[in-house]
Amino acid sequence: QVQLVESGGGSVQAGGSLRLSCVVFGYTTCTYDMTWYRQAPGKGREFVSGIYSNGSTNYADSVKGRFTISQDNAKNTVYLQMNSLQPEDTAMYYCKTVRCGVWGQGTQVTVSS
Repeated sequence: QVQLVESGGGSVQAGGSLRLSCVVFGYTTCTYDMTWYRQAPGKGREFVSGIYSNGSTNYADSVKGRFTISQDNAKNTVYLQMNSLQPEDTAMYYCKTVRCGVWGQGTQVTVSS
């Protein structure tokens, strides 16, 4: 059984930073391809960033240059460093293991102007 646990969300002012963490419990092979999504109130879930077993990363256009995804395989953890946060970044952030198709429970990020 695989479980993903996110943490690191919170409330910040515009221009601030947060670092989200996602720990994968269970099959370590599930950490090979990891993604972050977010869902704002009244909107659908959207892709934010991904990190893959070949070392590549990708980002949504809306976060390029501000967010950085990274991974610590020894800790089975994926991080999302979020800088220069804006009110439009306010959402519930979820991590997902692509290989195993499992979602975390989410962590709330709120950015005030």
